[in-house]
Amino acid sequence: MGRPHRDALFPRAAIDRLNRLVDIEPHFVAEDFDSVPRLAAVEILITSWGCRPLDEAVLARMPALKAVVHAAGSVKHHVTDACWDRGLLVSTAAAANAVPVAEYTLAAILFANKRVLEIGGLYREHRTALDWAAHFPGFGNHRRTIGLVGASLVGRRVLELLRPHDFDILLADPHLDPDAARSMGARLVELDELLAVSDVVSLHAPALPETYHLLDARRLSLLRDGATLVNTGRGSLIDTEALTAEALSGRIHAVLDVTEPEVLPATSPLYSLPNVLLTPHIAGSLGGELLRITASALDEVERYCAGREFAHPVTRAALSTSA
Repeated sequence: MGRPHRDALFPRAAIDRLNRLVDIEPHFVAEDFDSVPRLAAVEILITSWGCRPLDEAVLARMPALKAVVHAAGSVKHHVTDACWDRGLLVSTAAAANAVPVAEYTLAAILFANKRVLEIGGLYREHRTALDWAAHFPGFGNHRRTIGLVGASLVGRRVLELLRPHDFDILLADPHLDPDAARSMGARLVELDELLAVSDVVSLHAPALPETYHLLDARRLSLLRDGATLVNTGRGSLIDTEALTAEALSGRIHAVLDVTEPEVLPATSPLYSLPNVLLTPHIAGSLGGELLRITASALDEVERYCAGREFAHPVTRAALSTSA
């Protein structure tokens, strides 16, 4: 991992705990594998954002390696087929990272139905009380329909957070059956139906070849007038050009924490439209939230050292349909 990530994820207390569990040089951080002393003796690799791919050439230099504990979310960037062929144990802190993403999503849903951003803008402009119900007929969160696309770790966490609220919840996921969706408090529907009837649509599908531009011009046109689209998943799930056209029409609203490209061109209208909120990929763990990831990773190291199974294992099969 990069040194800034090490410094943010592993403060002194975390390093002290790790030092009690394993034989480690507490002040060393490997930004590439060429700089690692005693590489051949490494049994556990703790990785995070910025880890180089663990390909055959790298693994050949680590004959003792048995486990990879990822102190971040997706392992797709560095865990290669060579890792699975070698039989390495792999763990991820994706479940810990899902917590703030789900919290951001819940806030976006509640604010969207309450039209908080729009009302705040009008209040700032007019600086007097207006007839908000006249401006936003039927606004509010009671009995609104929320559609979630994808029962990922984040999607499932969002479902949990939505339960105390008076929502009708729909779920679209090709890997689930109706009973499984029902057990999560949602009704399983096809994606097109979900888009057509939801007041808020929130995306939690992985970035896969089959999900590229999952919401294209045709599907975006299915969104009902006044609906809000929330994307905390992957920017590639939405055709940006088609979304920009819809947003420019004023027909729909959008809350976008991820986009394609990751940073939109400075000329993009999405920056300044009143019906669009852009944030710079901040839904995931930042600041103090990183310590939740640290705790998850250290718990996994402790389990490994005690001869127990990982609580958050990753398998080759599961990785093919996840983020």
